[in-house]
Amino acid sequence: PYQDYQPPSVNHFLFPKSTRHWRGRADPLGVVGASLESPEPEQQRMSQSPLSWFRGVYLPPALHPLNKTFLKGGEWEAMDSTQEKRRAFLQDFCKKHNTRKMLQTHLVHLVSRIYVEDRHKVLYCEVPKAGCSNWKRVLMVLSGLAASANNISHDDVHYGKHLRRLDSFDLKGIYVRLNAYTKFIFVRDPMERLVSAFRDKFEHPNSYYHPVFGKAIIKKYRHNADEEALKTGSGVKFKEFIQYLLDSHRPVGMDIHWEQVSKLCYPCLINYDFIGKFETLEEDANYFLQLVGAPADLKFPKFKDRHSSDERTSAEVVRQYLKELSKEERQLTYDFYYLDYLMFNYTSPLV
Repeated sequence: PYQDYQPPSVNHFLFPKSTRHWRGRADPLGVVGASLESPEPEQQRMSQSPLSWFRGVYLPPALHPLNKTFLKGGEWEAMDSTQEKRRAFLQDFCKKHNTRKMLQTHLVHLVSRIYVEDRHKVLYCEVPKAGCSNWKRVLMVLSGLAASANNISHDDVHYGKHLRRLDSFDLKGIYVRLNAYTKFIFVRDPMERLVSAFRDKFEHPNSYYHPVFGKAIIKKYRHNADEEALKTGSGVKFKEFIQYLLDSHRPVGMDIHWEQVSKLCYPCLINYDFIGKFETLEEDANYFLQLVGAPADLKFPKFKDRHSSDERTSAEVVRQYLKELSKEERQLTYDFYYLDYLMFNYTSPLV
């Protein structure tokens, strides 16, 4: 199924064709200057620069220096140095591959994964499977919606609708916050994040992912599937999940839990002031909380949000799952997350 495979270029990821025809919310304020409704002829598209798809729409170009007013003592010097290196690395990458800060997609879509906490003036771009549940708990505490992060249930975090997203504001509200607030993101090794998402959604009972994704995946990719599997969608194998992920004609769409960070948070279009990593989650998070002047007694939660008895998805766990794939499937999966590896300086796996 993967004959004549050619490794993709960086521009393939920075300017995916799908962004040209995005059919999202209406644009009454004229944020987007070019029509997304009907694709141009292929020859015409090929002759255009990707940046010509949109005209005159720019995000704030400046990267704000971090406000270190609230930091006390010299204990954070190493963290500060690490943070500056991460920001510089991402900035250099984006300058190299994307010379102008121009929108490639609808503004409302661009900020749809960003949560707003107005008290401390922070914007958090949610990356699922990279500590997002506990970050939402922390945002609820910061905003005064809860006294402690430890007493907020998983369902309250994700379905309680306590936190506002940036796309719920009008255009002025979006721009003001993008300009003035501290924007942060937490990322994770792409393969670890992918395997963690698979284990969470398909190896445990789930009333949404099994019937919606599982049934479609089993129906298309499992030969001689039995009636029970087709009826429930339970028992999806990792190899079947990867076949779905790599299929350009997926039987069911993408999901934020395994979508690329480059498409969730647009790190080359939005200048994130703080880049945390799941691999150093606790220390990064507590450093950030000090930076934004959080209450001294507020620490990032240590507990695992769900399936607490399961072994955490480590590099060794990932290796076991990757053994189920062919070498070609491993390479294609890496290529799928190629830009995430490059942007955040993760080491590519041995495929």
